[in-house]
Amino acid sequence: MKHKYLNRLAAMSIASAVLFNSCIGSFGLTNTVLDWNNNVGNNKWVNELVFVVAWIVPAYEISILIDAVVLNSIEFWTGSNPVAQVDKTIEGENGTYSIESNETGYTITDVNTSVITILTYDRGNSTWSATVNGNTVDFLTFVDENHVKMYGSDNIIELSESGVMAYKQQMQGIYPNLAIKH
Repeated sequence: MKHKYLNRLAAMSIASAVLFNSCIGSFGLTNTVLDWNNNVGNNKWVNELVFVVAWIVPAYEISILIDAVVLNSIEFWTGSNPVAQVDKTIEGENGTYSIESNETGYTITDVNTSVITILTYDRGNSTWSATVNGNTVDFLTFVDENHVKMYGSDNIIELSESGVMAYKQQMQGIYPNLAIKH
């Protein structure tokens, strides 16, 4: 009797897992941004600093909104994830953007204003930079394996928990309305 009960319970659990799965979507764009963020540097502290910059920019907020409102709906109704493509056009809260990836980074074009933002990683200088209207700003430079220099800071930031926390506090001092969550 006990064996029969366990078999039924196992069958019902498997059937429930298949039949009652969620239809909210995979949040492919947000996961792509997160995957990129997790692999942008050679250690976790670089990734954390890039994460802070992504909240300031606000890459995560925009990607979550686009996923929740547009991409997950497309995925639900068509069965395919539009983020699987390399080059995309995305309808955001503040406009339409075309995003193209290449060997050194990304080109983001505001379709409405034709403003182009180029994110580039220079392996020779170990630097991530952003270029808009011909103006380039290096926003993260690897000084060595354990230190980086971030835009907005005159200090070399140690790639450790205390170094990242110090940078977060500095940015929150400059941008008091900034709420950085992780």
